Parts: sequence; C-alpha cells; structure tokens
Amino acid sequence: MKSLLATLSSIFGDAFEANGIDRALGEVVVSQRPELGQFQCNGALPAAKQTKANPRVTAQAVLDSLGQREIFADLSLAGPGFINITLTDEYLRGWINRIADDPRVGSPTVPEPKNVIIDFGGPNVAKAMHVGHLRSTIIGDSLQRLFHLMGERVTSDVHLGDWGTQMGMLITELKRRQPDLIYFDPEFTGPYPAEPPITIDDLEAMYPEASARCKEDAVLMEEARQATVELQRGRPGYFALWRHFANISATALKRDFGSLGVNFDLWLGESDVQPLIPEMVERLKSQGFVEESQGAQVIHLPPEAEGKELQPLILVKSDGGVMYGTTDLATIQQRVQEFHADQILYVVDGRQEYHFRQLFSAARLTGIAGAAELEHVPFGTMNGPDGRPFKTRAGGVMKLQLLIQMAQEQAALRMKEADIAQDYSEEERLEIARLVGIAAIKYADLMNHRTSDSVFDPERFTRFEGRTGAYLLYAAVRIKSILRKAEERGFGPGPILAPGDRERDLLMMLFQLPEALQGAYERRAPNFLCEFVYNLAQSFNRFYQNCRILPEENVELRASWLALARLCLLEMELVLRLLGIEVPERM
Repeated sequence: MKSLLATLSSIFGDAFEANGIDRALGEVVVSQRPELGQFQCNGALPAAKQTKANPRVTAQAVLDSLGQREIFADLSLAGPGFINITLTDEYLRGWINRIADDPRVGSPTVPEPKNVIIDFGGPNVAKAMHVGHLRSTIIGDSLQRLFHLMGERVTSDVHLGDWGTQMGMLITELKRRQPDLIYFDPEFTGPYPAEPPITIDDLEAMYPEASARCKEDAVLMEEARQATVELQRGRPGYFALWRHFANISATALKRDFGSLGVNFDLWLGESDVQPLIPEMVERLKSQGFVEESQGAQVIHLPPEAEGKELQPLILVKSDGGVMYGTTDLATIQQRVQEFHADQILYVVDGRQEYHFRQLFSAARLTGIAGAAELEHVPFGTMNGPDGRPFKTRAGGVMKLQLLIQMAQEQAALRMKEADIAQDYSEEERLEIARLVGIAAIKYADLMNHRTSDSVFDPERFTRFEGRTGAYLLYAAVRIKSILRKAEERGFGPGPILAPGDRERDLLMMLFQLPEALQGAYERRAPNFLCEFVYNLAQSFNRFYQNCRILPEENVELRASWLALARLCLLEMELVLRLLGIEVPERM
C-alpha cells in the first residue's frame, strides 16, 4: 500500500516534471510549521538554483501544473518558494480508513526481495554474555524483525566465536588443572566420554583465569597458541574437548538470548567453515591472490577509493594457524555459495571498522563475495550513567543476566511507587516487571542512533514518564484497557469520521508509520522507530485528554474514536514488536 506522503510526492513530482524539473524534487514531507500547512514541499528552491530562476516563480509554476486539486483544502507559498499543503478532511478520512482496514496498517514492502543474512550477537564460546554483547544483540534483532516486515528473505546467524586462541587457552588451562584427563593422552584413540569433564560454571571461571595467565606469561601464551594450532589441525583429544566446550556454551547462550526474546535462524560458528579453508587458500594461491610475507600467507589489498592504503589480510600465519580474517572470508564464501546471499549485514562494534574494510576488500578482490553486497553496521559502546563502560559495583564487566535482573528489580520498585499492578498476583506482577525491565533496556539502547554511545541508567529508564520503554508500555496498555472496557459495554469501533480539530494531530502521526519504517530500514537505524512510537503515544494521550471516548453519547463519533484508538494500538504494537518489546495485557 502506497503511503500518503509517497502519494503526495508522486503528485508533486508530476508537477515538477511537467515543468522540466527532476521529479525527485517534488518530495513532500510533514510540515515543520503546522500553522502554515499540514505538509510542505521544498523542492522549488534547489530547482531554481539549477535553472537560475526565481524560486517563487518556480514554485508557482509547479502549483499551476498540479492535478487533483480537489484534494487540497489550501495551497500557499512561503519564503523563497516553500509550498505549504493542507488536505481536505474528507480526503484524510478516506486515507485513514484505508490504513485501518489494511492488515499491515500501511507498512511498505521492498519491490524486489533479497536473500539477506544478518550477522549479530557474536558471543564467544566459554565466555558468559555481558553488557558488551547487548548492543549487537538488540540492534541486530530489531533489524532482522524490520527486514522481515519489509519482505526481505532474512536469515540471522549468531556467528559464534568458537575456534580462536581462547580455545587453546581453555585447553591448556584444563590441562593444568586436570592433567590426567584422557583428552591429553596423545596415544588414546577414543572413543571419548559423552559427558563433559566440566560444567558451565567451571568453563566461565576458567576462561578469565586462563586469559590472565597467558597475558602475564609468554610461555603459557605460546602453549595456548600451539594448542590452538593442534586443535585446528584435528588432534582428536583437543577436538573432543572443543566439542564439549561448544555444547556447554551453546546451552547457556541460548538461555541468555532467550531471556531477551532473541532468536537466530543459524547457530553456526567459526568452526563450521574450517573444512572450507584449506581448499579456499589453495585456490586463491593458484589464482595469484596470495603471496608469502615473512613466512605468512597474505592477500595484498588495493588502495581504497580515497587512496588510503590497507594492510595485507593475513590468511595463514607463519606457524600454520589461521586468523579470524581467514575464517570470516571463508564464512562469506559459505554464505554466498550455500545460502545464496544477496546481502550480508554485520552488526558489529564500530571499533572493528578497519577489519571489515580489509575483509570486504579481499572478498571483492578475489571474487569470493560474488555479487553479494557486504555491509558493516557499526555501533558505539554501552556506558553507565557516568558515561564510562557499564560495570558492576565491584568494577568488573557486568554479566547480561545481572543487568537484566537489575532492570527488573528497578522496574518492580517503580511499579510499587506508581501503584501499578499492586493488586495482581505475585506471578503476574513479576512478569510485568520482567517485561518493563526488558523494555527499559531495549528502548534505552535503540532510542539514539546506533553509532552513538549508549548510556543506560536503570533508575531513569524504568520510570513511567518521559522517553522510556516503561512509558510506552503503559501508554499501549492504557489503550488496551479502553478497548477492553468498550467491548464489555457493547461498544465497538466503526468507520473513522472526517477529522476535526481534536483528531487531526493524531491522524497526522498515524500517517507517518510508513516513512518511519522506511527510514529505519534504509539507514539500519531503529531510532527512527523509537522516535515515531514515542510521538504517537504522546499524540494519543493529547487526543484522549480532549476526547473521552467511553462517555461519548454520539454513537458514530464514539465508534470513530474507538477505531482511531485501535489503529493507534496496532501501530504502537507493531513498532514495539520490531524493537523486540512485548506489551503486557494489563498493568
């Protein structure tokens, strides 16, 4: 369904084109000066600069060429050729009823769907998820939901870090602790035990200790590197241990992601493409892309468009081990060949920007990317109220589960202060607090552009007033309550009447959903959705202050207002769902 703004832009585009001007300059947007008009078209000024004409004369020529003038209540010029547009209430009535009758409430779709792989999350095996994983997870999940809605054929991949040096660190640390395990006996041929020799708690405790030891002791680091190489070469005992580590971690990771309501289509890791690497390296050698440099096998990369030089991408180290750039290159090959990817998005920390410039350059140079578009979707860091990276009170990195628990506890406290859900059962009250806590975390993360550093303040973002996830949940539940009470009294929604002064602002917000979705999709920026849903909630609240729906005695007017309330709820729930936020039935 074409949006109202797109329809108006098409009408004005025709008028610009009729005057020999690029029709793209006929774009119509919501007015920044509502006292002058509901919409505005600002294309006459840049058009006049191109043609060296008077912008007001150009704007008037456009108005003189307009068709369908019966839909306009008023057209006027302001300043240097700005066109102000006001539509008739009857035309607005027709549009809002079409949206209300549309199962997708006017949501746009892409004209040509693509196979899109979205790589996000990216946790490492053996490491507990912490706040550092939060932004990739929340942003990536929102994008996969949005891309699905837009009609793309989406496949999400968690891309586990399960094959790097941390595996060698864990193997050597376990050997230090339990040297008699059969996994370390080079003469043992199997089979190895089905049950792992350690638990997830053991694994999470081992890694930071192993990492610290290796950083302090060069000999231990070399042992870890050698263990990694032996694992990558297929040493049976090490491979069996790796399988235990991976399986234990996957269980814990699925629990953590599940607590955020995040799901992945693929649970592949770096290890899944290891069998592809030897053939890939040999092929690239035979094609002349690989050279030896100080004992390592590297790909020399061409300068970037602006002339910036890129360091060579190392495929194979001098000791025979592979780098994660090698694994990433093989992953692109797998995604193009096996999953037929047309586009691959990497929702990864902005600090990895240089790595992706190297990787994408190598993938395009060698032809591994094929025709697939490769895109890094970077984001900033997550910080605490003091503007520094979010930490525990003791100063350590905060685990994800602890952050979620903190947000839920703060939500429960805010609910008690506001006397919300206090007469509900404890089970329901805790569930609402859980939803409020998750909404607080996600909205606080997504409300600013992803490239900005995110500041999370549990006390502030669980409040039921202001620009918070808690406020939005309360606003949506309020509409649910109105509709529920109307149904109990036998009242139902009906056709939406032509708007008066009390309804017009809400209609203007409801019309803007398609552009919010399109903006978020094109810019990979969920903050467009956050801004829209917050403004919509505020518009409804202003509308409701002036239109007390249930006491209204005029049956047709009450039914029209109920239809507006229902449409508002549908749009709010749709956008909140795209943000990964679930709305409770009541609060």
